[in-house]
Formats: sequence, structure tokens, C-alpha cells
Amino acid sequence: MTAPTPAEASQLFRDAPLRHLPVSGGEAAYRRIGHGPDVLFVHGWPVSSATFRQLLPHLADHVTCHLVDLPGAGSSRFPAAADLSIGGHVTAVREVVDQLGFTSYAAVGHDSGGLIARHATTGDPRLRALGLVDTEQTGPLSPLFRAFLASGRLPGVGGVLRRLFGAHRLRRSPLVLGGAFTDPALLDGEFDEFFLAPIRDDPARLAAAVAVLRSFDTQMVRDLDRLHRDTTVPVALVWGEDDPFFPASRARAMVDTFPDATLHVVPGARLFAHEEKPADVAAALLPVLTAAAV
Repeated sequence: MTAPTPAEASQLFRDAPLRHLPVSGGEAAYRRIGHGPDVLFVHGWPVSSATFRQLLPHLADHVTCHLVDLPGAGSSRFPAAADLSIGGHVTAVREVVDQLGFTSYAAVGHDSGGLIARHATTGDPRLRALGLVDTEQTGPLSPLFRAFLASGRLPGVGGVLRRLFGAHRLRRSPLVLGGAFTDPALLDGEFDEFFLAPIRDDPARLAAAVAVLRSFDTQMVRDLDRLHRDTTVPVALVWGEDDPFFPASRARAMVDTFPDATLHVVPGARLFAHEEKPADVAAALLPVLTAAAV
């Protein structure tokens, strides 16, 4: 079988019926693709569930992919006074799980979506497996991640983001999004269309992105040791080998913080390993996402 092109994978996402689920903070946009055991996908900052679009052709014949745009992101709806904090997103994910009526589900989180997913699902008896892709790690924050969070609290950060996201050369800086991809050209095209342009061009989306960034509470990272000890389901860690935000060496050390976890490192990939190497990431996730269901 011929592997799907990136455009074909994106079209599968674009063609999925869209509806909205009322949650704390507004209305989460929701798409459902595929068949089989239920898997909820939780995105990070500054993206939406479209970040998982390249995984869909590799997963949809095996699992049902439930794709959610958290309030403030993607096609979600949200009032100006919405709680768009990381904690608010944790609440929204729990509400989505309840509304979708899962009796058994797995969750996959990327970047801050992995942090949100762990806080939202740990201890949920319905959770059967967890997939974490390039996300916050136990222990001290990496220097690059710490600097990134500090920059988000500077005055006028919204205007800075607008300029950075609109300037091709500037957004490729290692201090902006240069560490997201091995090939910096991937910051253009669909990545710009789905994620950067809405923040750059829509004041409400820009304000939402700033609100999430400024709300980041490092105590939630410090809580991960406890959450990992309490995670009784199998966990698949999938990591870009060259991720500068969440180094793969730290991911290797994190395996033993879970009772039952495996790590797959993806060569030639960085923070967005699932967009750069979707077939490799899907192959690493599927054994855990499906075996647990059986």
C-alpha cells in the first residue's frame, strides 16, 4: 500500500465532521475519525488537535481517534473571560471524557497536552493506556524550556508573538520555534496555516495563546513524580531524538518513574516528532493503545 501523502493525511482531518462540546472555558471543538478502541488526543501550545493530522492514516484503521481543540485553540469557541489556564484545560479534558461516555479509553498527549492529560486522567478507572509524545518531564526544567516560560511573562509578549509568528526567519530562532522541527521549513505551510496564522491574525486567539502561556504553573511539573507513581496503566513514551525542549536523555531517565512504561526514541525528529515522523510515532504508540484494549 502506498503511504499517504502529507496533503492526504491533512485532508482526512479537514473532512472530519466538526461539532462542539460545552466545557469549562467555552466549547471544545471535536472530531472523530477511525474505528476501534477509543483514544483521546490532547494537544499542547500553541497548536490544536490538527497537530495529530499526520498520524491519522496510520491509526484510523486500528483505533477511534477523538480529537479535541481545547478552549482558545483551533476551532474552539470561548468567551473573553474564559479560564484558559493549564488547570482550566485539565478540567475541560475531564468534562470531554465524561460527555463522550467512555467506559474504556486511552489518552495521547503531546507537549503541554501530555502534562494536561496526566493531570486529567491519573486515577480514572476508565483509562486503559497512556501515550506521551515529547512532553514535560520529571526533575528540573531544561534551560531552553525555562527561558521560554520566562519570556511568556514579559510585558508586551502578545505583540512580540504576533511579530515572531509572522516573520519566517525570526520564528526559526532556537529561542522561538527553531527547536520544533529538524527541517525548519516545516514551520511554514500547514503549520503556519493551522497554528501560527490564527494567533497572528485574530486578536482573540492571540490573547488566548498569551493567557495559556502566562498561566503555566511549574508546580504541575513538580507534581509529575507523584502522578507517575500513581499511573497504573501501561505508558508509551515516544520522543524525538533531538528535542531541545524536553531532551531524550531525560525521557530515558523518566521511564522508571512509571510502574509500567516503555520508551521509543525517533531518530531525525525534534519536539514535533509526530509531525516529522508520523509512521514511526504511530508504530510506537499502537502496541500499547491496542493491546491494553484486548
